[in-house]
Amino acid sequence: MPDITAIVLTKNEEKNLPDCLRSLEGFASRVLVVDSESTDATVQIARDAGADVLVHPFETHARQFNWALDNGDIKTAWCLRLDADERLTPALRDELAALMAEHAGDDVNGIVMTAWLYFMGRRLSHVKNMKRKLMVFKTGLARSEDRNIDEHTVLLSGRTVETKERFLHYDYKDMNHYIAKLNWYAGREVRDYFAHLQGAGEDVALEAVNQGMRKRKFGLYYRLPMFLRCKLLFLYKYILRGGFLDGREGFLYHYMYHCWYRTLVDAKIMEHQKTGSDFEPLDSLKS
Repeated sequence: MPDITAIVLTKNEEKNLPDCLRSLEGFASRVLVVDSESTDATVQIARDAGADVLVHPFETHARQFNWALDNGDIKTAWCLRLDADERLTPALRDELAALMAEHAGDDVNGIVMTAWLYFMGRRLSHVKNMKRKLMVFKTGLARSEDRNIDEHTVLLSGRTVETKERFLHYDYKDMNHYIAKLNWYAGREVRDYFAHLQGAGEDVALEAVNQGMRKRKFGLYYRLPMFLRCKLLFLYKYILRGGFLDGREGFLYHYMYHCWYRTLVDAKIMEHQKTGSDFEPLDSLKS
């Protein structure tokens, strides 16, 4: 079994957590669940599965993950960050084990993976580069950048390799939860938007693809006219990038995420510009 600790952040994840933990069986020598004061059976499910559980009040995913790194008493050679709605496949576990063994003694300190995104039960095969991120790294050699949303794990030294196999991301419980989650994300996106205008949080060395996405977001997208940019992004992702090929589920995903959500972000930006009202409290998503 690879010498790796899997870190899973949770808040009311009794629906997703069992499958997530099953996907780690025979792969992770230790599973550390860091819970944000769940009110459902999440903690008991984790303990019953043999995971170590720590409970810590939530601020942001980035700070919660860094707190786990600092307080989890991690002694394994490698770490994995896996969300409760994500899964490793058997083929991916085998590939990761081989890569960790191959690069145990060199300067490859991180492994980047890309997701197959599932929405309303359907795999969206035409969502490009969705959830491409650094997920496995040598212990002590990576941290999460301190952002409210769209945070990435960043290597402190060395280089990365990328897997051929993909992990699975089930980004949907039901429509009520999805709408609540997008609204929750939007409040945090607005914080990061205004922080960017003030020049904060842009001095980290992201993995190349994510650095390019960040530059396009703030260097192009947010320079376009408010509310028009949301519609243009939807048309680009849904028409030009082939999102329509994923059927009705593809339409709903792209409309909700690239049009509705982005419109909501613009509305919150406009509201803050007009009223100067305080930002929403940084609490965890209510499930």
